[in-house]
Amino acid sequence: MITITEQKPSQEILQSLEGSKSVYIIGCGACATMLHTGGKSEVLAMKEKLEEAGKKVTGWMVIPTVCDQLTEVALTETAEAIRAADVILVMSCAFGVQTVGFYADLPVFPALNTLFVGKEETPGHFVDVCMQCGNCVLARTAGICPLVRCSKSLLNGPCGGSVEGRCEVDSSIPCVWQTIYDRLAAQGRLAELDEIEPIKDWSTSSSSVPRRFDAINSDEQ
Repeated sequence: MITITEQKPSQEILQSLEGSKSVYIIGCGACATMLHTGGKSEVLAMKEKLEEAGKKVTGWMVIPTVCDQLTEVALTETAEAIRAADVILVMSCAFGVQTVGFYADLPVFPALNTLFVGKEETPGHFVDVCMQCGNCVLARTAGICPLVRCSKSLLNGPCGGSVEGRCEVDSSIPCVWQTIYDRLAAQGRLAELDEIEPIKDWSTSSSSVPRRFDAINSDEQ
């Protein structure tokens, strides 16, 4: 499981840095390196691009895992070069950007867009597997999430538009409800599809208020 990112357009990055003369660049040695969106090569390419645009790059580093608390240590060890910059450009997922922002006094800007939490389906190809909605339905869908694997996010599928087991929205992908059906059939659990899934409680999703979890008291519930 890794966080899937893509690099923002150069124009958008430069626009966010408008008014800043000097930049410190931070890359991530984990997910962004694997995806070639924020590893050493991409950081050096970004450095060259910013310098061509007239920016002074006071330094750069690739933190093993930017979203880790050890980021604070990395920032402390390079404090002098960071203080020489006007802003910090972070080439990691949004979590990493926020982590740097938590420990740094300078303005922090993202160089990447965070797309989803994904699983490598085949080498170099990732699929969205979880939207972290806080109200899991995998028990009745054979361990496959229809919210992210179905183009219509149907909880009571299939929609009736699939053709030969392929999605009507994108025929290049299988209908996930066909996949769920086949897996339940193989497990002798087809009768479970007769039950109608109730309206989903979206208050637990990321589209609701910021979510919190108390690990200390969770066992008491």
